[in-house]
Amino acid sequence: MNASRLILLAVLAAAVAAFFTFDLGQYLTLESIKANSGALHAQVQAYPWWARSVFFVVYALLTALSFPGTVVLTLLAGALFGLVEGTLLVSFSSNIGAVAAMLISRFMLRDWIQRRFGKQITGINKGLARDGSFYLISLRLIPLVPFVLLNPALGLTRVGLWTFWWTTQLGMLPGHAIYVNAGRQLVRIDSLSGILSPGMISTLVLLAVFPLLATRLLTSYKARQAYRGWQRPKRFERNLVVVGGGTGGLSTARIAASLKARVSLVERQRLGGVAVHEGGLPARALCRSANLAHALRHGQRLGHGQRIGEADFAEVMTEVRRLAEQAMGGVSAEHYTRLGVEVVMAHARLGSPWTVEVDGRTLTTRAIVIATGSRPWVPPIPGLDAIEPLTCDNLWDLRERPGRLLVLGNGAGACEFAQAFQRLGCRVTLVSEREALLEEEDPEAAQAVTAALRADGVELRLGLSPLRVEPGEGGHRLVCRDGDEGEPALAFDRVVLALGQNADIEGLGLDALGLGCADDGTLEVDEYLSTRYPNIYAVGSVAGPYGAPHVAEHQAWYAAVNALFGEFKRFAVSERVIPRAVFTSPEVATVGLTDVEAKAQGVEFEVIRLDLGALAGAIAEGADQGFVKVLIEQGGDRILGVTIVGEQASETLAGFVVAMKHKLGLNKLADTVQLGATLGEASRAVADVWRQQRRPARALRWAERLHRWRLGGGRR
Repeated sequence: MNASRLILLAVLAAAVAAFFTFDLGQYLTLESIKANSGALHAQVQAYPWWARSVFFVVYALLTALSFPGTVVLTLLAGALFGLVEGTLLVSFSSNIGAVAAMLISRFMLRDWIQRRFGKQITGINKGLARDGSFYLISLRLIPLVPFVLLNPALGLTRVGLWTFWWTTQLGMLPGHAIYVNAGRQLVRIDSLSGILSPGMISTLVLLAVFPLLATRLLTSYKARQAYRGWQRPKRFERNLVVVGGGTGGLSTARIAASLKARVSLVERQRLGGVAVHEGGLPARALCRSANLAHALRHGQRLGHGQRIGEADFAEVMTEVRRLAEQAMGGVSAEHYTRLGVEVVMAHARLGSPWTVEVDGRTLTTRAIVIATGSRPWVPPIPGLDAIEPLTCDNLWDLRERPGRLLVLGNGAGACEFAQAFQRLGCRVTLVSEREALLEEEDPEAAQAVTAALRADGVELRLGLSPLRVEPGEGGHRLVCRDGDEGEPALAFDRVVLALGQNADIEGLGLDALGLGCADDGTLEVDEYLSTRYPNIYAVGSVAGPYGAPHVAEHQAWYAAVNALFGEFKRFAVSERVIPRAVFTSPEVATVGLTDVEAKAQGVEFEVIRLDLGALAGAIAEGADQGFVKVLIEQGGDRILGVTIVGEQASETLAGFVVAMKHKLGLNKLADTVQLGATLGEASRAVADVWRQQRRPARALRWAERLHRWRLGGGRR
């Protein structure tokens, strides 16, 4: 760090210290302004230029240092300088201070700001990429993010200095004018009649209405820009058309129909989507069968002396398919028709923001929800297409057990498939370009799964980059690059791709509408799940960032309600409490932050850990290997995140999910009665550990003395 930066930091530190040491905040209150308004006004009259200069500098400094009190100073400007002059003073001084705060963040406090406000900065960057300068103006007009946070956060974004300047000046001007006028009215109040004066009432109404009015104007302007060039129908046949009949689409249509809207659901293939037919449901059934086969082969551990032979691979795969079809029993066109949803089995194409072309006819609708799901990503590896790789599209048709199976990927799906097929008798090799498995999970949890895979016999080849597939002796070979150590070739009979999904949006006509995709292949949506067109929404894998069915179902409520009532009130989708799981053995279940994520975000936290071996229920289930790790806020009991590793971890997590959703801390969990000798006791047991760590030592010493005294005062 150079000398000039050190000097500037020292000046900033001295300013902060002086502010709090001399309690300068006491002068930035309404009471202080009211008490001293007469004297201050006299000083302004006696020394007009000096008073205006001091006010300008003080306001700019407070804004630059992100100190509290600028709102009160804005009111003071109205009291001392009037509406027009006060507004101009506040507008320009606050803008200079905001620019200074942004530059200090960008060039001096970058690392600290990034650690502290990384999540907010990511959200602002997305808004900038989506709406540009319009987004900045909307942040100023509608202060969803406090200015003391917004100015430093913008310093770490890609916004240019000139753009920052003019958007701040323009966006904050209306709000400044309203608050300056409020200060002008407040200083005149000297009785109850002053509060009830027309001027004061109109000012209070304007303060209350302005955020709503600004929101409506910005939304209207943005909509007009998006709809430019499109002809809006005069009448609509439907309130909502949902494109896609997976978990997200079915839930959206059901919710909209329950709200008495006229809804059409368009699906080109079959209701239920990937999750039921090829995704999570058959994968869970496969893991269950594989784990059962593994347990039977190791029956001695449970007191059974006889070992069972290898599982019938074809029968297992047939049963997995049967279970998936059974789960579809309640998902039919007839069922949703009875709920009030018109189900159309056909290909859909969006002709405009209000029309959907289906089977040669055009449906006009006020709103559209895109819920077309995803399809597996197939990497461009030369020779891969020629060998028919296995993905969730065709994996469940497999009946002949591969002797040598290659699994590509390092995420949850790759680990689940590798372990399941290894336990069903395949020789599995898991290949990943990454150096570790489950990088998004808690490191200790990822290590537990890695060790379990190795213990089952899965060969892990990490850090290999696939180059090409070529014929091999008795099968195929995957040639990889292994850093500088050459090109190893891995022999295999079949290969499973578990490299993630891409949004399935081909053929929907979205290019003509100008609906672009983000880097991860999902549609660009805002916090309300709407695209650049306010009446077109997306849910599930199309919207991202999580493609799991339970997330799509969670998003469905927001999409349905916003699509039907967004002109009156919109709801931002909440992603604060989204659980996830890896269904290996042991399972990994997570909700909220991991300790790595908390550290990256600069969150101060404590860790409460409980080994499952301490739970009687886990011992009885033979599931005593694993742990529960709970992150709580420093000095409190609010839960920030939970990671569970062990058998039935996904079931055990449920209690913590409810606690986080409804903001129940460990203190309340400790008072919850759970069934004995079950894994459900984990939440109460962790809370007991937290209580034990916080026992008040002094109070306990006094309690001990009290008990001795009540026994007769003697030592025993």
